[in-house]
Amino acid sequence: MSRHRSPCIVILALTAVVQLVSTASSAQEAEIRSPASKGVPAKAFPLFGRPVAEIVSPSRSTEATRDANEEAQQLARLMRLRPGMVVGDVGAGSGYHTVRLSRVVGPSGAVVAQDVRQDYLTDLAKRVQQLKLTNVKIALGEPHDPRLPGASLDAAILVHMYHEIAEPYAFLYNLVPALKPGARVGIVDLDRPTPQHGTPPELLRCELAAVGYRQVSFHTLTGDAGYLAIFEPPLKRPQPSAIVPCRR
Repeated sequence: MSRHRSPCIVILALTAVVQLVSTASSAQEAEIRSPASKGVPAKAFPLFGRPVAEIVSPSRSTEATRDANEEAQQLARLMRLRPGMVVGDVGAGSGYHTVRLSRVVGPSGAVVAQDVRQDYLTDLAKRVQQLKLTNVKIALGEPHDPRLPGASLDAAILVHMYHEIAEPYAFLYNLVPALKPGARVGIVDLDRPTPQHGTPPELLRCELAAVGYRQVSFHTLTGDAGYLAIFEPPLKRPQPSAIVPCRR
């Protein structure tokens, strides 16, 4: 019996494999959805009048470098994250903090990895599956709205991504309902202009204050991680039309 296969059979087999991979990929992408209804649309908010950095990568640096700087440990300690908490990793990207926070909050807690890039979340979902992290949930957001369930988070972190938020007032406004009473929001960024992938602390404080957030602490992180500013969300949000934009 000949061991050679007909070219037609080989082509049909390859086609079937491609279709199977395509179907599996589509099914995986279909699972990544927004877990909450839409918030207030961006058009309801005033223009903020400053440059927004382009999203260029799912990670700002290598994980080895970030580990050497103890970025994750500093964040967890200063944010007082502990087992049992539900933490939103907003703008999760490649999942550097998602993976590490999964261990911090433990099986009784959860990490909600959120991003506006579905391709980033697809890759992150594969990573979470490979690492068997059962306490991680994936959530797709929008540039003006994180689309997270109401009163679901004990804390939210926005790490090296605030300067990439296309609609900061709308985004911050629509984040508030997802936060539990007493929740904190931690923002990590570099002290440099937004086009250079950073946010000056004065600008950050102004924009969050415009939506009603109050800064409770400010920390300079070791290494090249930048700073961590911790805020408490407003008990009552201002009307979108009443928000006064910060001057450049």
